[in-house]
Amino acid sequence: MAGCCCNENEIASQGLQARQKRMLWLVLTINAVMFVTEFAAGLIAGSTALLGDSLDMLGDTMVYSLSLLVLAWSSRWKAVSAGVKGAIMLAFGGLVLIEAAYKAYAGSAPVSVAMMSVGAVALLANIACLILLTRHREDDVNMRSAWICSRNDLYANSGVIIAGALVWASASVWPDVLVGTAIALLFVYSGWGVLRDARQRYRQAGSVTTDPAGTRAVHRAMVLKTHR
Repeated sequence: MAGCCCNENEIASQGLQARQKRMLWLVLTINAVMFVTEFAAGLIAGSTALLGDSLDMLGDTMVYSLSLLVLAWSSRWKAVSAGVKGAIMLAFGGLVLIEAAYKAYAGSAPVSVAMMSVGAVALLANIACLILLTRHREDDVNMRSAWICSRNDLYANSGVIIAGALVWASASVWPDVLVGTAIALLFVYSGWGVLRDARQRYRQAGSVTTDPAGTRAVHRAMVLKTHR
C-alpha cells in the first residue's frame, strides 16, 4: 500500500509539473513577443515608460525561463531561482530609474498615441498571463515569484496608458518620467520582497534536509533500541 501511495504521489507530481511547463512556455512566448514590440515602440515614440515596461517584459521572459529550468529540481534550487528573479527585478528597476533621470534632464515629450495603444496591447497580454499563472501561484516559491512578476506588469501597463493620456493632455515629458520612475520603484520593492522570501524558503528547505538536532535524536533512539 505504501508503494502505491508513493507511485500515486509521483504521478501527481509529474502531472503538475507538466501543466506548469505548458503554462510557463505560453506566458514566456507572450512576454518575449511583447518585449520586442514594446522596446521598438518605446524607441520610436521616445517613451521612458514604454522602454521600462519593455525591459520588464524581457525580465519576465528570463524569469519564466528560470522557472521552467527548475520545475523538477529541489526546493532549495527553486528558492535560488526565485532569488535570481528578485535580483533581475532590482537590476531592471535601477536601469529604468537611470533612464527616467536622464529623460527628466534632457528629454522631450514622447508620442502619446503610441504609448496608449501599445500599453493597452501589453495590458491585455499580461492579463492573459496572470490568469494562466494564478492557478499555480500557491504551488511553490518558484511559481509564486513568477505570479508576482506578472501581477506587477498589470500596474506597469496601466501606468503607461495613464502616462500616455497625461502626455497627450499636457504635451509635457513629466507624466512619462513620473510613471517610469513609479514602475522602477515597484520593480525595486517587489524584487526586494522576492529576495527576502527566497532567502527564507532556502533556509527552510535546508533545515528540512539537514537537521542536525533531528539526526542526533534519531541516532539516540536507535542506540537505545539496540541496547534494549
